[in-house]
Amino acid sequence: MRPKVLVIYKKSTYQRYVGREQERLEELISHSDISVDGLLREHDIHQKTLKRAKRALRDLGARAVLRYRPEPMPEEGAWDLIVTLGGDGTLLWASHLADSSTPMLAINSAPDTSVGYFCAGDAHNVDEVLAEALAGTLRSGKLSRMRVELGDRLISTRVLNDALYCHESPAATSRYIIGYDGQQERQMSSGVWVGPAAGSTAALRSAGGKVMAIGSQKLQFVVREPYRGVDNKYELTKGMVAPGEDLQITSRMTKGRLFLDGTQKVHAVGIGDRVRMTLSDEPLTLLGLKRHSGGSGNALSLK
Repeated sequence: MRPKVLVIYKKSTYQRYVGREQERLEELISHSDISVDGLLREHDIHQKTLKRAKRALRDLGARAVLRYRPEPMPEEGAWDLIVTLGGDGTLLWASHLADSSTPMLAINSAPDTSVGYFCAGDAHNVDEVLAEALAGTLRSGKLSRMRVELGDRLISTRVLNDALYCHESPAATSRYIIGYDGQQERQMSSGVWVGPAAGSTAALRSAGGKVMAIGSQKLQFVVREPYRGVDNKYELTKGMVAPGEDLQITSRMTKGRLFLDGTQKVHAVGIGDRVRMTLSDEPLTLLGLKRHSGGSGNALSLK
């Protein structure tokens, strides 16, 4: 039976701008402006990778369905494999489509300009990596994800990178009550980052958090830019949430926002609303991750 493969791909920056800012874009390119340096090269490499992937899947006998990531997804039931062509951002977007039993494979389509920490291959070996994935010989591992509830609603069990709770305006102060390990603390800050191990090298790290072993089952939270006013000595600014524990944030704002894995999934959080975050029972099955954690040095458990 031909394997069913869903391919989620991004468009290059050049493609996204053409038609909307094309005149300005072409002007900058013609003057070799630093703001568009490498834009056409990235576009060319991405397009070549996409063509190679299509040809490889056809030659391997796969029944592949390709979708640009904002497009409506096909309703075809279970997939044997989900492939992403882009960078880590494309993987994060597509990871919300995969339950724990559906393997995912990430290909970095333009490695010179795109971050590909979770990617198993790139433009140079896309044929080989796809063949190994469909043959079942590519190593696989489980990445922890986070479960997020807003009030009495379950809004996700598939947060792979992080969640950000903050005011709708980045210039405004976030006001909330944070609860963890039997403690509660009323805080003002620029917001709170929370995420599993896979997200610890990104915003959590930039905000002062720790890089976690990629196989860790803990969640991490970091308060970003806590307000250091007179006699303000917050205790709950950083911490690790073990399996079975939770982190709760009660909003003291009428215009709060909760961003899950970037800007694609955004939820309004009103005053008195409570956000609860715990370890999900739905990890992501990722193929071909070879990297070691920058924290304790433990590698992802692969089989």
